[in-house]
Amino acid sequence: MMNLIEAAQAIKSGQVSLGIELGSTRIKAVLVAQDFQTIASGSYVWENQLEDGVWTYPIDAVWTGIQASYMQMAAEVQSKYHEPITTIKSIGVSAMMHGYLAFSKDDQLLVPFRTWRNNITEQAADELTEQFNFNIPQRWSIAHLYQAILNDEAHVSQVAFMTTLAGYVHWQLSGEKVLGIGDASGVFPIDPKTGSYDARLVTQFDQIKRVQQQPWQLADILPTVLPAGHTAGQLTPAGAQLLDPSGNLMAGSLMAPPEGDAGTGMVGTNSVRKRTGNISVGTSAFSMVVLDQPLKQVHRDIDMVMTPDGSPVAMVHTNNCSSDINAWANLFNEFAARLGVSLAPDRLYETLFLEATHADQDAGGLINYSYLSGENVTKMPAGRPLFVRQPHSHFNLPNFIQTQLYAAFAPLKIGMDILVKEEQIKTDVMIAQGGLFKTPVVGQQVLANALNTPITVMSNAGEGGPWGMAVLAMFAADNNGQTLDDFLDHNVFTNPESMTLSPEAAGVAGYQTFIEAYQAGLPIESAAIAAIKDEK
Repeated sequence: MMNLIEAAQAIKSGQVSLGIELGSTRIKAVLVAQDFQTIASGSYVWENQLEDGVWTYPIDAVWTGIQASYMQMAAEVQSKYHEPITTIKSIGVSAMMHGYLAFSKDDQLLVPFRTWRNNITEQAADELTEQFNFNIPQRWSIAHLYQAILNDEAHVSQVAFMTTLAGYVHWQLSGEKVLGIGDASGVFPIDPKTGSYDARLVTQFDQIKRVQQQPWQLADILPTVLPAGHTAGQLTPAGAQLLDPSGNLMAGSLMAPPEGDAGTGMVGTNSVRKRTGNISVGTSAFSMVVLDQPLKQVHRDIDMVMTPDGSPVAMVHTNNCSSDINAWANLFNEFAARLGVSLAPDRLYETLFLEATHADQDAGGLINYSYLSGENVTKMPAGRPLFVRQPHSHFNLPNFIQTQLYAAFAPLKIGMDILVKEEQIKTDVMIAQGGLFKTPVVGQQVLANALNTPITVMSNAGEGGPWGMAVLAMFAADNNGQTLDDFLDHNVFTNPESMTLSPEAAGVAGYQTFIEAYQAGLPIESAAIAAIKDEK
């Protein structure tokens, strides 16, 4: 690892790479040296807004967050190394996948950003899945576009370009309308043979009667697809000013293909090789398994996407994971504050999670539906978070916290069972990442028991995404003809710090009891959605 003097020299000479990731709750900028160690980082907290029934983020907040993250990172560099950041060798942008950002020919955003979290494209997703014989989830960009067509939205005829959040930010920084293949695979199906959008399905889409009425063809409004390792333009003077309004940063940085958070998660956990898998947990959760064989059939709960270098991946994506845990944790924090106790977030979560280690294996007969938004896996069109118990349930703090952890992984468990039990997909290793694993052991063991498979957590478990994007930026600048999996094995993860936990028989049985009760109780959630209308 570099010392302070070596790091300062790397910063002065511009031998550093920057990864920016726009996650669901946090925007983060991570500056990485050529030894792949983090030099400095900055972050900005933001949150989905539900406006007119649509989950969105204001486009201004994108730049407020990016600039704040960059400024905080740059301030840390100045404070620690006494050097301003003037040149950066390579930059990569990643963000939450899917969603819908549509622009006119004069580059104006036509409608507010529609994020992955929306469940408003059911008709489009169903029709396209049937037509393509390829699963099109509601969150995919093409489902949003087609639903807008079905809804006769006035803006559709004006669409000149559509992209993802990462694609938009990259475009503004570089002038290039491109996507990394991993992010592109959540826009429209990718043909693994060509490494671009499936030409047959593009033609099929254009031939749909309602689509034929539009003044554009699909290929003309989609970003160009690039695999990891390729150059995707350079930071322009306008992009440098946008990233760093102070004016210190110079243009010219090599730009890597923009990626989705799923792809950076795979890089951050070294799981791009066939028969490896990773699980990322945050506001949403997803598992990725790099396939060594095609799936036997189309499953509505399994996304088919790509690694950043273009290998097919089976993805289980759940809309809800840690939001409800965070809501309850905040409640406990408020109570602590009333008692005059101030708790740092890490202490708060550690205290609560450790309580779960004293819980009954079946969580005492308690159930939680942590649906802040709709959930595709369990066919819930909207979110009504619910905690449910019976008179005979064993209701105490350990079981309550255990129920929160069990519920966070429940939709993921249901989706993974399809891959394991119906498709007989096997993995050599399953690596988990996300803030939920910052507290050691507890969440990791629950996940191992839930999926009945060993789970590995690396030391960078809470920071995988933006760091993974910085690594992709370095790969684009200096790959020496290596494949991405070899580059990660031989250059990046030469001595990884990790811990693997195996499933415990009693925990596996306990979780099975919980998930059966959870699935049996889903009509309760359906009834709540029908009975309690969202006033916003």
